[in-house]
Amino acid sequence: MKKAREILNSNAQIHRRGFIKGSVSVGVAAAVVPVVSTVTANAATPKKGGHLRQALRGGSVSDTLETGAASGDTHPQNIKRQLYNNLTEQMPNGSVAGELAESWEATPDAATWEFKLRKGVEFHNGKSLEAQDVVESIQKHLGKETKSVAKGLVSGVKEVKANGKHSVIFSLESGDADLPFTLTDHNFAITPAGISERIGTGPFVLNKWEPGVSAETERNPNYFKEGLPYFDSVETLNVPDATARQNALRTKTVDVIDDPILNTLDLFAKSGGINIQETPGNKHFTIPMRMNVSPFDNNDVRLALKYAIDRGQILKTILNGHGYIGNDHPISRAMRYYADDIPQRSYDIDKAKYHLKKSGNSSLDIELHAGDIFPGGVDTALLFKNHAEKAGINIKINQVSTDGYWSKIWNTVPMCVSYWAGRPTANSMFSLAFSAKSTYNETAWNNERFEELLVGARAELNDEKRKGMYAEMQRLVNEEGGLIAPVFANFVSATSDRIGMAEKQASSWVLDGCKNTERWWFA
Repeated sequence: MKKAREILNSNAQIHRRGFIKGSVSVGVAAAVVPVVSTVTANAATPKKGGHLRQALRGGSVSDTLETGAASGDTHPQNIKRQLYNNLTEQMPNGSVAGELAESWEATPDAATWEFKLRKGVEFHNGKSLEAQDVVESIQKHLGKETKSVAKGLVSGVKEVKANGKHSVIFSLESGDADLPFTLTDHNFAITPAGISERIGTGPFVLNKWEPGVSAETERNPNYFKEGLPYFDSVETLNVPDATARQNALRTKTVDVIDDPILNTLDLFAKSGGINIQETPGNKHFTIPMRMNVSPFDNNDVRLALKYAIDRGQILKTILNGHGYIGNDHPISRAMRYYADDIPQRSYDIDKAKYHLKKSGNSSLDIELHAGDIFPGGVDTALLFKNHAEKAGINIKINQVSTDGYWSKIWNTVPMCVSYWAGRPTANSMFSLAFSAKSTYNETAWNNERFEELLVGARAELNDEKRKGMYAEMQRLVNEEGGLIAPVFANFVSATSDRIGMAEKQASSWVLDGCKNTERWWFA
């Protein structure tokens, strides 16, 4: 491949006349609008040492550390971020940077990409990183027979092959301007050839792992990022109950927790020795309806339910104002191609009744599975039940355990409570959650026009045309989809005041994009 002739400009647009190139200091592909973090913590000079203790939610006895396998929530994903690295990573300012890849470039049509690997990187077992490790790590997500939950994100990849020991070439069916962003997803972590879990190149080495309970790791002495990580070791506990997490932090049993109780957050912050971190991002709560199951195969039923939920009440009651109202599609205000001209859907009993009648029903009885997979998951379902009753919609709440929720309930039952941390680009969010080729398609959405736009927008290098295509996709999901997305939620966590961190935090996931163990320190 020729040397890149033009680097992406500040808007991260792809130039038709040249190649695109990325490095550790240059963000490429689609830009993400940076969001401001609210961080109250020590930002002094980092120093090394200490044992970090975390109490996180979202673990399950069915969790696995295998890349590409369904992995519950924050607890297992944070552990994976401790153990593994990707070719690329999303930075706190929203750009993409090289991680195991030191640079990359693409042909003008963005259909062929070459990633050049860092030299001298070692896996935890002492093996040196080579191109074949990357090839096998990515290949497991490709093809019709793959069991990877992330296959929809790379469904357009025809081939991944080594180009010598330190270069990997991706050949795509059509252009994909967002490929470097896509490869930041935690599912695309790199492991040694022939090994799919536990061994990575990450900042920490695994000592002990008990699914759904805890993990113990210690600093990788050969980590390739100079000076990182700061902690000597990390203990990550799965603590589903928010009150228990808060008590653990208050009594100094742990140093970090995620998702504190929002309606008492101010009081909790005044406990003494506690700092709160809040970051707006792409996280959204959803109630997916599987469109291949009656009665959700009827769009008027879906519309009736969308009008029968009081979004403002959920924002006030569940989030205590720590977020904003959603509009039944997954693209947040912070994302580049957010369509701001779609009318905001509101709580409207008359419209709910109208669509219910149009569907051929005078009333409707449905079942909604709910667990506290996010703080207030069950309460959200109960609020929805109360809202919908006025429209003649009777919702039976089936309250279930959070343990095994993502393997037994989500993407299985016709209707349930769900949530997404979001993804950095419209392409990755739509590809993962709405492509007919994706196993993460929680609404069983299968729309021919949408699939056409998804492939076309991915390869479109004219920014205005691309914007229009993503806007149409948002309208299609809003008007015809099986997604109820009542609110977008800020990422909120709490730490001991002993914890130091940079002022800006990543907005891709809670806890600095789940990179806190690498980036934070004891002040």
